[in-house]
Amino acid sequence: MPGFRTISLMLLLLLAGALLTPLAVAEDSEAAGAAETRSDLRAQVLLDRARFSPGEIDGVAGSNQAGALAAFQRARGLTASGELDEATWAELEKEPAPTLVEHVLTAADVAGPFVEIPESMQDKAKLDALAYGDVLEALGERFHAAPALLRELNSGVDFAAGATIRVPNVRGDEQLPKAAKVVVDESDGALMLYAEDDSLIAWFPATTGSEHDPLPIGDWKIRGVAHDPVFHYDPSLFHGAGPDEEKARIAPGPNNPVGSVWIDLSKEHYGIHGTPEPSAISKSESNGCIRLTNWDVRRVATAVAAGTAVVLQD
Repeated sequence: MPGFRTISLMLLLLLAGALLTPLAVAEDSEAAGAAETRSDLRAQVLLDRARFSPGEIDGVAGSNQAGALAAFQRARGLTASGELDEATWAELEKEPAPTLVEHVLTAADVAGPFVEIPESMQDKAKLDALAYGDVLEALGERFHAAPALLRELNSGVDFAAGATIRVPNVRGDEQLPKAAKVVVDESDGALMLYAEDDSLIAWFPATTGSEHDPLPIGDWKIRGVAHDPVFHYDPSLFHGAGPDEEKARIAPGPNNPVGSVWIDLSKEHYGIHGTPEPSAISKSESNGCIRLTNWDVRRVATAVAAGTAVVLQD
């Protein structure tokens, strides 16, 4: 009965399709990557995976995405337009990967502790730890994403243990090759890592000083790397500090004023560090230091050591 065989074959195909879950598709990264719709979100994820950080992944074309694209294009011998053209997409997708993957929230993911972070340094000094404010902030840092994007991707989901959520497919805290030199470019608002042969290892958007506290242009060296640093606030070093403010010791944590890593420079009081506000990277001012997202500064910390050369240029 040819008709019966045809219907049976169609049912088998439909059942096979129903059993192929998003997670199963994601496991075949090449197939999943090839089928992905091109978008700003996809470009940001692929740039992050290629070590050309777009900063906080939000799925919206902006200055950090344009800067990362231009750096990626220069490194690949393309016209550095900062725009997504066909040639750039072809290079980005040479390593196919899905834009999003599924993550099942564990008890540890949602356990906290979570704290409300006060504004003043004196009130911050009263806290035992500058922890995340809520589970979305914690997940945002883990997956390099804006909390608003995670909410959008998981509309209606209760962010509780056992829930399955969709997240950007980033690599996480990876070990980078050792850098021979760190270059911070004020005009580009970027930090770059270079190998011994002067090839580019990675590119990160950065906040690099202000009118009152400019970037200290020159050649320096790294003196050391501190993870989960204590921040010693000295109002005499900060333009705009109140006359009645006192020195304060700010406990470690991702919402510490210098974030989760401090890379000390041979220029006194200056360093490369993280931030409690990843959305503001390269879009705000600093007190002369070089500020990155917490996840980017952790990557930089894997590539440097005491004695690594640092060039700060305008």
